[in-house]
Amino acid sequence: MKKIPLSLIIGLFIFTLVAQESKKTFTLENVVQRNAFRAQGVYGLNSMANGRHYCSNKEGNIIVYGYKTGDLADTLVRAADLIPEGSEDPINIRSYTLSKDENKILIPTETESIYRWSSRSNFYIWDIDKHKLTALSDNGKQRLADFSPDGSKVAFVRENNIFIRDLVNGKEIQLTTDGKDRFIINGTTDWVYEEEFGFTKGFFWAPDGNKIAFYRFDESEVVEYEMQLWGDLYPGMHKYKYPKAGEDNSLVSIHIYDLAGGNIIPVDIGEETDQYIPRIKWTARPGVLSVQRMNRLQNKLEILLANAETGVSHVIYTEENKYYIDITDHLTFIDEDHFLFTSERDGYNHIYYYDLDGKLIKQLTSGEWDVMGLEGYDSKRKQALFIAAHSSPLNRELMSVSLGGDMKLLSSGVGTNSAGFSNNFDYHINTFTDANTPPYITVNKYNGKVVRVLEENTALMDKLMEYGYQKRDFFTIPVGNDISLNAWRILPDGFDPDKKYPVLMYVYGGPGSQTVQNSWGGGQLWYQMLAQHEIICISVDNRGTGARGEEFKKMTYLELGKYETIDQIASAKYLAGLSWVDDEHIGIFGWSYGGFMSTLCMTKGADIFDIGIAVAPVTNWKYYDNIYTERFMRTPQENPEGYEDNSPINFTDQLQGKYLLVHGTADDNVHVQNTIDLITALVDSDKQFEMQLYPNKNHSIYGGNTRYHLYRMLTDFIFENLK
Repeated sequence: MKKIPLSLIIGLFIFTLVAQESKKTFTLENVVQRNAFRAQGVYGLNSMANGRHYCSNKEGNIIVYGYKTGDLADTLVRAADLIPEGSEDPINIRSYTLSKDENKILIPTETESIYRWSSRSNFYIWDIDKHKLTALSDNGKQRLADFSPDGSKVAFVRENNIFIRDLVNGKEIQLTTDGKDRFIINGTTDWVYEEEFGFTKGFFWAPDGNKIAFYRFDESEVVEYEMQLWGDLYPGMHKYKYPKAGEDNSLVSIHIYDLAGGNIIPVDIGEETDQYIPRIKWTARPGVLSVQRMNRLQNKLEILLANAETGVSHVIYTEENKYYIDITDHLTFIDEDHFLFTSERDGYNHIYYYDLDGKLIKQLTSGEWDVMGLEGYDSKRKQALFIAAHSSPLNRELMSVSLGGDMKLLSSGVGTNSAGFSNNFDYHINTFTDANTPPYITVNKYNGKVVRVLEENTALMDKLMEYGYQKRDFFTIPVGNDISLNAWRILPDGFDPDKKYPVLMYVYGGPGSQTVQNSWGGGQLWYQMLAQHEIICISVDNRGTGARGEEFKKMTYLELGKYETIDQIASAKYLAGLSWVDDEHIGIFGWSYGGFMSTLCMTKGADIFDIGIAVAPVTNWKYYDNIYTERFMRTPQENPEGYEDNSPINFTDQLQGKYLLVHGTADDNVHVQNTIDLITALVDSDKQFEMQLYPNKNHSIYGGNTRYHLYRMLTDFIFENLK
């Protein structure tokens, strides 16, 4: 054998090292820690009143541009001007609100989170004409600050009471006085309304500015949940009201404050107190407030109209459903005598046109597809604008429909479209993505014609290709009974169909959700990284997920987890039968509802899943909040079998594979109690597992080095057990 010179060996070794270093790949450091592939967006845009211009936050300067040309038209405030009295540094603008007359700007600063949507801030007001910055209040941080329609006042919430700051005389007026932590809430919501009905602002100016309608929550009888907070010599406790399935809710009432008389008028919402008021909204008819009322089972929804002077109300709309009714923000009053609303009454979510007496005039949209969002009403052209999964459950199109029912497609990109409209609907800013295209943002005319491009993200796409980005493609999985499930996959670069690869399935699977959608989703870059390590990544939307009509979505009613698990197991078995899948290395990963699913799959599907990861899982629906849980399951007292038959805690004896359990100890949403009691069951079943708790971290598990630490642990677990 001929001897190779040492110098050549060293040279080849150095060449190999250089080649390896020059090869760009996705890593935890650039995907998670540095977020090196973030798409560019267009943020902080607000339409001006004239509908021809919009303002945008550019590095703390609020600048006005023309929709059509993009030319700079004005500067409302410069960052250098926003220096509070007694300070040397300008405040940092992250968000802002213009008064209706566009003479003042409301700016929250020093914002601190409370729960998922709620926060408190120190608000400042910039007076454009006077060129003056003023603190909204010196008496503590404020919440939900909102200009009156004429811009002369700002209403806000502090310490569970409602206040008004008069910007003319500078006086601060307190409207309610009974607010008390964990007892009475005025002008905002309790925890469960915030989480499950998706709003925190619980007061609303009347269009004439003379009245404010507001929520009042009496949560005195709601049971407290306590979370221990770590880090001090003696750990502290955080207490808040959390109504679990079958438990008492807050008593909710609606009131109207009259600014002229200073008196508060109660609104008649009926004698029943064990009910929900998920929305209130002023109508276009002066002095008339709409109230949406829903029974505890959430299968009957009514719209009431209330007289703002007397509080007397009457029902104009009633809908009942054999399953449940989803709450939306689709109620739209198009004039003093008519409104639009959406309903699944014909099996798919569509738009209906009513008069203010509740008489149906016309169903405006129809077909075997769902309206996903009613975005607004263009009174000039007499048409409703909406987002629909029209061409496919995977896509979202921007469309219009006239009051006569004539529909038009306004978006051209096949994927996911969303739109923000000018005040007069002459223009809209369309954001388009698909599974392999980051945000492509354009200014469009009312008819959908593109006027100009705001952001293409071509540099990001070029960069991703340098790092070996693999296209995410869609396919369907047959699971029997003529049911096909939508799925996506990311295959390794140089995929060889004659080779066998391990598979990681990502699942969420909750009611009305979708993980399989033709949208960017951040590029799914962690899964891209796993694919570069020759792990095929796949996600499947089981029965119960959205955009496929009411029956597909609601068939999991009273049995959360049953059919979803059947479908994920059937999908895994289908994949295991493919020639290029290593059927002895199939894993599943999920977070929240997905953690519930991955845990069920690791027990009920122990013969097919080899590893499982559950982050912040629900392990028994009795532990979760009542609005969400009872919507799909009714109460534990009414449906004990539904709760027990698909609770992962009851099936730990079936666990076989490698299982990783993760939870944040300060999770206010899915309490760590779920994980602790699952651990007890696993120990009783003599099952070994791995686990990680993150002290003082909430449901999202982030902050400092936490997210990087979490994903490094997940990745190590997958590499050690799946490859």
